[in-house]
Amino acid sequence: MTGRPGRTGRSGSQAGAGDLLELVRSGRAVTRGALQQATGLSRATVGQRLDRLFRAGWLREGAGGPVGSPLGGRPSITLEFDDSHAVVLTADLDTRHARAAVLSLTGEILAEHAGTLVVEDGPEAVLGELGHWFAELLTKAGHRAEEVCGIGLAVPGPVDSDTGRVVQPPIMPGWDRHDIRGTMSRAFTEHTGAAAVPVLVDNDANLMAYGEQRTGHPDCTAFVLVKVSTGIGAGVVVNGSVYRGVDGGAGDIGHIRVGTDALCRCGSTGCLAAVASGGAVARRLAAAGVPATSGSDVRDLLAAGHPEAAALAREAGRRVGDVLATVVTLLNPGVLMIAGDLAGTPFLTGVRELLYQRALPRSTARLDVVTSRLGERAGLIGAGALVVEHLYAPGRVEERLAAMGV
Repeated sequence: MTGRPGRTGRSGSQAGAGDLLELVRSGRAVTRGALQQATGLSRATVGQRLDRLFRAGWLREGAGGPVGSPLGGRPSITLEFDDSHAVVLTADLDTRHARAAVLSLTGEILAEHAGTLVVEDGPEAVLGELGHWFAELLTKAGHRAEEVCGIGLAVPGPVDSDTGRVVQPPIMPGWDRHDIRGTMSRAFTEHTGAAAVPVLVDNDANLMAYGEQRTGHPDCTAFVLVKVSTGIGAGVVVNGSVYRGVDGGAGDIGHIRVGTDALCRCGSTGCLAAVASGGAVARRLAAAGVPATSGSDVRDLLAAGHPEAAALAREAGRRVGDVLATVVTLLNPGVLMIAGDLAGTPFLTGVRELLYQRALPRSTARLDVVTSRLGERAGLIGAGALVVEHLYAPGRVEERLAAMGV
């Protein structure tokens, strides 16, 4: 989880310790001399501000040895972000199961657990159980709760990023505007005995897109991920940042009307999710006598080569591809990634059939249509990156150092 490539530190006397750390984390300046050049600070001032980062345990001298100094003279010792001083807890909630993990600050999964967790049981029950999972995972990873610097949660609904609350989530009954941050923080404290830590919450497709773009497509300036599981949602990353819209509603393509009278879980009729999601395919299979109740059941049937499941998944892909032709024309992404329970060959084939038929050739000439690289871990990785980028942003670094008395 390195710093965002497009960000630059402030110059001159305005550049603080947080800006120097950002330059090191991004790899744009990894020696004292390079930091002087990038910021215009004197050697003494750079040294003073680096000393604060060393004392906090956030910076260390690199193992790669000296490199040539851009200012001439003797070789300079490289600097690097010390990811050993803290860990991050993350969880990715779906409708009937969840996955949780302990991550290093650079995104390595140190311990992981997946299990049944029914979102309809409500936030108190679900987040309370997550607190229990987190306590066990920390023990498994060999880390103390006091080493946790933050928690990231991916949830299957639209999230107001300012408050961390889901807003009218169609498949999360009982969660509307609930204080997820506060409940998760209390559950963490109750199960670990540690002090409260920052909790960040975002939509699952957003965080999957963030994780996939950063780890597999860092040079793609316009990246779209579509998750097709129980529902359908999209995450958009532009110039390294998640695009959320004015109140977190961006990417909710599952509720675009597609000219059908099928009833959606949101209460409306004609939504894309009502006819092309994993849940919709499961209902059609069940009506035909095939045991299926959710998108994960459809995934298992597709893995087993079930012909009717494959045919319905391809049909669902065509419906989604028809909508994505508009999305691609509007956003002109370099990568369109299909993820979730239906992200296999039949569904992808259907998407490509309609997408390339309906979209302008200009919009698809440089488009790569791919499937997920990180699979079920994408949301975990993205949630971890969200926490790290928040806590180690230059301004936040200054606040945290001051609070530590460093």
